Amino acid sequence: MRSLRDFTSGVGFFFQGVGWVAKNGRWWLFGLIPALIAFAVYVAALVFLVTNATELAEFLTPFADSWSWRELFRTLVGIAVVLGGLAVAVLTFAALTLAIGEPFYEKLSAAVDVLEDADEQPWWRTLPRSIRDSLVTLFYVLLFTIPLFFLGFVPVVGQTVVPVLGAAVSGFFLTVELTTLALERRGMARKERFALLRANKGSALGFGVAVFLLFLVPFVAVIAMPAAVAGAALLVRTRLAPGTRRPVPPPPA
Repeated sequence: MRSLRDFTSGVGFFFQGVGWVAKNGRWWLFGLIPALIAFAVYVAALVFLVTNATELAEFLTPFADSWSWRELFRTLVGIAVVLGGLAVAVLTFAALTLAIGEPFYEKLSAAVDVLEDADEQPWWRTLPRSIRDSLVTLFYVLLFTIPLFFLGFVPVVGQTVVPVLGAAVSGFFLTVELTTLALERRGMARKERFALLRANKGSALGFGVAVFLLFLVPFVAVIAMPAAVAGAALLVRTRLAPGTRRPVPPPPA
């Protein structure tokens, strides 16, 4: 029951983020700019992937040249490649958007989560570290998602258990990415952030799975990104590290 309550409360933090940006529309518009840039990059990449899916499937399955049902098999492989590309896009969208919009989201997160003794550093100094941490996170994501991708071809299990596990893994690592800004401002390194989120898996999963499912919907990821950053800041301020904050004043006009 406690795990379910934690999961539900994690989902609630995303909707609190939606409420915050709804009340502060200027910050929502402010946060859309890097999300739109990242979205354009991913649209171009996915269009390329879809238009070349057949050629990629043939390249990946040279062993099927002599099969009588190779066309059907390669069609399924092509679909799997496109779906895999979509999953990678969803998983990396937050990381790329945060990298592109580091100064934007630093300000948004700080407006939601005002600290008395924040570990503030210029964005050009934190950007290389953020990119490195995102690459490490992506490595861990691939450790889980590549085996799940192949398990997806297993009958029954691939259509029931694997999607649930995939959403849980993707959701957790989305929370890792989105809470980075608020936790770094508390002086927490990557290992400390991972340990904190593992200790609060219910809330981390609830928040991240809600964001992941929304990010699967085209263009919703762009609209929801500012709310996700705000919700992550609220999650950190209220649940993960509540002892290092003070009440949030109204954002500057």
